Amino acid sequence: MNKKAFIFDLDGVIVDTAKYHYLAWKKIADQLGIEFTLEHNELLKGVSRVRSLDIILELGKIEASQEDKDKWLIQKNEDYLTYLVDMDESEILPGVFTILKFLKEKNQPIALGSASKNARPILEKTGILSYFDAIVDGNDVSNAKPDPEVFLIAAKLLDTKPENAIVFEDSVAGVQAANIGKMTSIGIGEESVLHEAKYIFKDFTHIDTSFIESLIK
Repeated sequence: MNKKAFIFDLDGVIVDTAKYHYLAWKKIADQLGIEFTLEHNELLKGVSRVRSLDIILELGKIEASQEDKDKWLIQKNEDYLTYLVDMDESEILPGVFTILKFLKEKNQPIALGSASKNARPILEKTGILSYFDAIVDGNDVSNAKPDPEVFLIAAKLLDTKPENAIVFEDSVAGVQAANIGKMTSIGIGEESVLHEAKYIFKDFTHIDTSFIESLIK
């Protein structure tokens, strides 16, 4: 039997921290007089912090020194972290816990593959850290999705071949990364956005344990 591995993205898949990222970026955009809406925020999904700031500055047609950029990047992260202080298990998205529990019962290896540099504290605060056999986050990778690096490292840590890895993702870049890495991609969100994924579900409440069972076999 080929061992399977289940790899989860964090933001928008396990927890919805996107709203906190948005608030922290919006604060900076407001300071700089740049209009930054929830629609604009979609451009930042699955994108690194540095690139996100560049996108916001491009929206406002603002040129900035590296010194200013560094200052704003630190400010953004500090603001974001203040929002995380009050996180608890209620932040876990509907249906996620059921699937994690089912995978654990079936002795399936589970990893986190996320660009977030705050992944561990988030998993701790939401009480699900113990479900993960490996955690690969923004501190462990040098290439952003759609580069498959984050997922390839996760599969290796779980001692599984990439073609036996199953990835849950909510961003286009994440789905592409899974596909490039020759993994099974499962999109969580809108079909119109994530149409490149092999399977697509609106959220985890639409995923049946019998479907997970079929992936394990």
